[in-house]
Amino acid sequence: MTRLFSVLMISVILALPAAAQDVFWVQVEAQRTLTGAQDAARGYAAAGVENVTGFALPGGWYGIAVGPFAPNTADVQLRALRRAGLIPSDSYIVDGGRFRTQFWPVGVTTPAEPVAVTAEPDETPTIAPLQQFEITPIILPDETLAEAQAREQALERDEKLMLQTALQWAGVYDGAIDALFGRGTRSSMSAWQEANNHEPTGVLTTAQRAELLGAYNAILDGMGLQLVRDDATGIEMQIPTGVVAFAAYEPPFARFDASGDLAATVLLISQPGDQTRMFGLYEILQTLAIVPPDGARSRDERGFTIEGVDDTVHSFTSVVLENNEIKGFTLVWPAGDDDRRRRVLAEMQASFATVDGVLDPAIARPGEDQAIDLIAGLAVRKPIRDRSGFFINRGGDVLTTVEAVGECTSITLGMDHDARIVHQDDALGLAVLRPASALAPAAIAEFQSGVPRLNADVAVAGFPYGNVLTTPAVTFGQLADIRGLNGEEDVKRLSIFTQPGDAGGPVFDNGGAVLGMLLPKTQTNGQVLPAEVSFSVDAGQIVASMTGAGLDVVGTDSLAYMTPEALTLLAADMTVLVSCWDD
Repeated sequence: MTRLFSVLMISVILALPAAAQDVFWVQVEAQRTLTGAQDAARGYAAAGVENVTGFALPGGWYGIAVGPFAPNTADVQLRALRRAGLIPSDSYIVDGGRFRTQFWPVGVTTPAEPVAVTAEPDETPTIAPLQQFEITPIILPDETLAEAQAREQALERDEKLMLQTALQWAGVYDGAIDALFGRGTRSSMSAWQEANNHEPTGVLTTAQRAELLGAYNAILDGMGLQLVRDDATGIEMQIPTGVVAFAAYEPPFARFDASGDLAATVLLISQPGDQTRMFGLYEILQTLAIVPPDGARSRDERGFTIEGVDDTVHSFTSVVLENNEIKGFTLVWPAGDDDRRRRVLAEMQASFATVDGVLDPAIARPGEDQAIDLIAGLAVRKPIRDRSGFFINRGGDVLTTVEAVGECTSITLGMDHDARIVHQDDALGLAVLRPASALAPAAIAEFQSGVPRLNADVAVAGFPYGNVLTTPAVTFGQLADIRGLNGEEDVKRLSIFTQPGDAGGPVFDNGGAVLGMLLPKTQTNGQVLPAEVSFSVDAGQIVASMTGAGLDVVGTDSLAYMTPEALTLLAADMTVLVSCWDD
């Protein structure tokens, strides 16, 4: 009884170039570096060993093997090569299940070396496409239970681990990945055999192992995983060149952007630096749009990992610090495509290796696409709105407009400090925010209790351009009326040109006392007021609302004069950016 296994087309990057054909290899050694492995393969070939081959292995190693051989001749070849002294005495037979990219011999199936990415900033590096080849359908003989057991006993530990991993992926195994084929593993093998129309013996034949692992690896079809060595960054690893292509060097990144419909991105991270600089990179990466705020984070003195997940993106970053070189990678993948993402990520992690070199910060040249909301060409996460606020007490509480904090999943002060609402007065349109960590403001508001004079000079401090400016802008105008247009006692009318980002900022008299808080501009009954018409909540109304909520505030009746320069400095110490986020 035989079973026909047809393999129409496989990529050379898949993990089963041998097992899929029921052939075996004599593995003679493994090298830690590609150069060492190429030299070793060349040496065996020069010594007269025929059919020398070389494949990348999991964990960043490179294996040198001889073959392939038919099952009934592999052991004969092993003994003959040992007797001739052509291979080490500890050489052994493998089925090729751990083989990845073939790097030797040159020009047979894949490039002899990892694809090199040039470091020239004016050139676009090219990555050779993966070669593919036809495999003639072959017939694999069925094995008896005793033969299957014998073949299974000859498996290496890594091969057993791979089988358990594939059984887990197939949904029939939920035990430990420990290479121990106990009751749980046997039950999962029987379940897989039954689900795939095989006799449920609990022991997989060679053909069944090939079928299982072939399905496990088929999910990588089209990914074009290829070993890439980028000498500019000093990084070598598998990259899914079927879905991403080199885009640019933007220190500290070498960026590979999506080349098709799959919205994937790969970043190679490389820069010189110490632990302090690495910690800084850890913080900066979390401001990027490709790193959502939800997800696991881990950091120690030797490196860090960051996982970011939301409804559209699932990203993973891994960075290590060694010999004052910071190197790592980021994989950005569409949310929901977890099976492929996990497999691609596992291959990238297993193959990641550092080589000589670090990305030169001067390799990128300034261009017209520079922007304040880009870091190394990557978009920074943006809030859904930015407004203004100001400190009202020494505890660091901040007064702002209700409009600033509506529909927010999180709120920050100055982009860095998380805050929560501790008081809200919808009638007056104000809210009070309290930072999660105590702040020590350099200045706090002193609310004017006296009645201001009409047409007196006033000033509004705020962030009309969001976080583009690091300090607030101060706009000068006049007090047009101590009441609203319809005589409202709780607001004042101002004659001043303001922007939406100024809303929530303090309104100062010319002595530095706070007359009120700037309200956002709204349309009533379809009317659009002149651009210079603005309104602020009256200081007395604010104080009453604050004290009623048990909040400390400071009042004054001083009518002192302050120069515009001094008022600008006071505003910078008191006013803070309020950002609303939809995480």
